[in-house]
Amino acid sequence: MPLDNSPEPDAPVIAPPAAAPAVPPPGYVEMGYVFALVGALLFSTKAIVIKLAYADTATPVDAVTLLALRMMLALPVYLVVGWLSVRDRRRTGRPLPPRKTAIQALLVGVLGYWFASYADFAGLQYISAQFERLILFTYPLFVVVLGAMFFGQKIQMRAVAAILVSYCGLAVIFSEKVGEGGSDVVLGATLILGAAIAFALYQLLAKPLIAVIGPRLFTCIAMTGAAIGALTQFLLTHPVSALAVSDRVLMLSLVIAIGATVLPTFFLNAALHRISAQANATIGTLSPVMTIVLAVLILNEPLTLVDVVGTVLVLAGVGWFTLADQRARRKQV
Repeated sequence: MPLDNSPEPDAPVIAPPAAAPAVPPPGYVEMGYVFALVGALLFSTKAIVIKLAYADTATPVDAVTLLALRMMLALPVYLVVGWLSVRDRRRTGRPLPPRKTAIQALLVGVLGYWFASYADFAGLQYISAQFERLILFTYPLFVVVLGAMFFGQKIQMRAVAAILVSYCGLAVIFSEKVGEGGSDVVLGATLILGAAIAFALYQLLAKPLIAVIGPRLFTCIAMTGAAIGALTQFLLTHPVSALAVSDRVLMLSLVIAIGATVLPTFFLNAALHRISAQANATIGTLSPVMTIVLAVLILNEPLTLVDVVGTVLVLAGVGWFTLADQRARRKQV
């Protein structure tokens, strides 16, 4: 995991003449794409493990309890890494982020890794892991739309077309699933859609904060905020005894905490430090494919022709935007 790359303090009043922007070292941007891809693949395992935990009959768990277990097990790692990051800054004379910036990072973490995670965990109680991943996978398109609506980013016609194609795919799958599950499918899909929108906002809000704080320390602050949110929610709604789960659920919670939370969050935020939020959001095209494969092999979820057609449309929409975005950026260089 790369060390923090926080910017140096502002120059004195008498500043030297403006210099050309620093050129990133060879492979810097390319590693951003690698980090984004690895993070997306690790995140793709989350729905599978959550479904396995819900299936345990020894000590049934709900979304609030499972999310609390996830954050309890992940929080010590973030606290240790955060402490090391602060220590390194003090040793090298780099300033700590301003209190206001740190609080903003804390709140962004609450949005992206507590609210979005809770909506995701809750939605998985009602819909399949495959359908969940496809809905969540559309968050890159929300990055584009919300970026244009609230962050002054330009929106291209290709993005609009990609959104239409992807949501045609979701509509195809939804039409089949709603006939099987009724209102439960509607509720589950709505919750996952809320998670996708919240995570898109997280992407847009996190990038400028990461540029100031650095990816490693930002991740620790943001995830600490998410842990506070998850544990507060649990304590307000459940007795502490609800954390006494079976060994299997505890082990699955550990897998979610480390393999599908700690590692991918560091990879994701390191990628955000190197590439744009839109590029980072769209690089994970393989994520739903991996989830679908694992869902069929491990969870024995059926894969119908309608699922295949809908999946192809979703991937085509996001993939089309990814390739078009990369070509446009190359022309600007």
